Amino acid sequence: MKSKLFWTVLLALCLPLIAALPLQAQSAPPEPLIYEGIAFPELPYASRWIEVNGAKMHYMETGDPAGTPILLLHGNPTWSYLWRDVMPHLEDSGRVIAVDLIGMGLSDKPDIAYTFAEHREYLWRFIELLGLQELVLVVHDWGSGLGFDYAYQHQDNVQGIAFMEALIAPFPAYADMPQGGGDMMQTMRGEAGRGMILNQNFFVEQLLPGGVVRELSAAELDAYRAPFPTPESRLPVLMWPRQIPIGGEPAEVHAVLAAYAAWLPQSETPKLLLYAEPGMMTQAPVVAMLLARYQNLETVNVGAGGHFIQEDQPDAIGQSIAEWMERVIPTG
Repeated sequence: MKSKLFWTVLLALCLPLIAALPLQAQSAPPEPLIYEGIAFPELPYASRWIEVNGAKMHYMETGDPAGTPILLLHGNPTWSYLWRDVMPHLEDSGRVIAVDLIGMGLSDKPDIAYTFAEHREYLWRFIELLGLQELVLVVHDWGSGLGFDYAYQHQDNVQGIAFMEALIAPFPAYADMPQGGGDMMQTMRGEAGRGMILNQNFFVEQLLPGGVVRELSAAELDAYRAPFPTPESRLPVLMWPRQIPIGGEPAEVHAVLAAYAAWLPQSETPKLLLYAEPGMMTQAPVVAMLLARYQNLETVNVGAGGHFIQEDQPDAIGQSIAEWMERVIPTG
């Protein structure tokens, strides 16, 4: 009996060591990121941070450090984790960077109001500090609003824009929002919405999985929950719907979107629209309208998807952007 116990204990001690030994002709996987006690084994790139305006902004990077900068911008309520399966397809196209907007993901949450103007201030400084020149923007949701605005105001520093499920213009009224979203948006901007977002984590628990055609795994949902564990931490999520310009308000954000909405159609900057079916913000009529109005625009139907199409079609998105860049973005 003692002998059996000895070998049982020895085996229990040795198994972890054996499992840790690398197999021949295989490289060791990256160390999993651990944040707030949650491990993200599917995150293939090491985390990096840079101080911006006194706060740390988190980003992941891969590809050629000397190549064309490709900056991936997420929206609400996601973070750079959204791009984890898109990034591998872009590694041969340049220097790939996925950043977490301030207050979101693994970036710090400074004591600010999280207005569009403040997000813009942190993002522009991030681009400056990393020395990103003649970059390509890959944008989604509120990342598109920030990206389009940056491209409009830094036209000499942007070589191309790939966009999906994007904010292309202000909304004249709640009734003009896609798929009858006006009623929901009015709720989100009121006191009831404040409780839903801060106390029930509504964007992560309901809107995010509802905007994906496939079913997100428990680990994936945990990854999206991790940056927002408390009502206080969800302030950035609350503020984003309140920054959408509807009927001219808020006026300062309306002015930003109106300016880039007037510039985008006549801009010669190469543009790639990636859309899914059924999608949410970019359905067939919108695609047809943009094709009729925008110069130098290509479109790709990536297949079935909702609003968060990176979760449904990451391979098609990444491959389409890489192929488009190879054709239209100058090298050397």
